[in-house]
Amino acid sequence: MEVGLQYLAMGLAIGLGAIGPGIGIGLIGSKAMEAVGRNPETAGTIQTLMILAIVFAEAVAIYALVVAFLILP
Repeated sequence: MEVGLQYLAMGLAIGLGAIGPGIGIGLIGSKAMEAVGRNPETAGTIQTLMILAIVFAEAVAIYALVVAFLILP
């Protein structure tokens, strides 16, 4: 019973921990495309900043994955 609950906690940790970064990455991409649409000359700068923001958002998901693995017996 205890091991089953640990697996449930592991699944919830990564599942809930990935929701925020998923939404954040979607919003980052959406706003970057809007910015490029308005000002195409700055596409290179916007793309660089977008990738940097995605990396920071993805780091949160990696932390959730580490916590999920720490829950294992």
